[in-house]
Amino acid sequence: MSQTPDRRFSPQELAGFDGSDGKPAYVAHKGVVYDITGSRLWKAGKHMNRHHAGADMGLDLAQAPHSPDVLERFPRVGLLEAPARAPEPVADRVPPRLSRLMKRFPMLKRHPHPMTVHFPIAFCVVIPVCLVLALVTGWSGFDAAMLVLLGAAVAFTPVAIVTGLFTWWLNYASARIKPVIVKLVATPALFLAVLWAFVARLNAPDFPAHPGQHPGLIVLILALFPLVSLIGWFGAALTFPPHED
Repeated sequence: MSQTPDRRFSPQELAGFDGSDGKPAYVAHKGVVYDITGSRLWKAGKHMNRHHAGADMGLDLAQAPHSPDVLERFPRVGLLEAPARAPEPVADRVPPRLSRLMKRFPMLKRHPHPMTVHFPIAFCVVIPVCLVLALVTGWSGFDAAMLVLLGAAVAFTPVAIVTGLFTWWLNYASARIKPVIVKLVATPALFLAVLWAFVARLNAPDFPAHPGQHPGLIVLILALFPLVSLIGWFGAALTFPPHED
């Protein structure tokens, strides 16, 4: 962790470093001011079209799906002469009953989607592997495992979609940013592909003995890997922003 310079910023002075018109972009968190001018995610002092430089990010980072530690990648330029802003209360747009539930169970703010999305991702990575092993070895056990995993993916993918939409609404204010748009298109496509593959495999009891008679099913199952990799890549870009020099 780098040392913090002695320079002091008032909130009014910090507001002048908002990244607009070529000015540096500074943000504060827990009383420390960071220079995020070089970040590609803060072009012109804006992040995701909803966060603005020149301000204390305490409230925003309390709701962010990534750790505040991402700021430690950037230079410390001083201290903010103002009390650190408290963790963000549940947004006003949240219904009172849901707000009370999230205050009682804080994990509902960030964790439902990360907890559920790993299941369909893992299933859709292993399914093509089981297919390849079944084709290479001829062992029916790999085919049976593939069928079970297809059924599990059919069950878990809608759960991941619902929790993802909830996280998008709560933590990103339904902002139409590129990673989310890609996931909004690719995830339903993944679910349809998994469902189609599952039904097609159920309707092909001779598949283990004669896989060559079902080339479409083989191609469909193999296509799950690049599709889920695309979804996982853009999801990770939201939760763990790429390292920036």
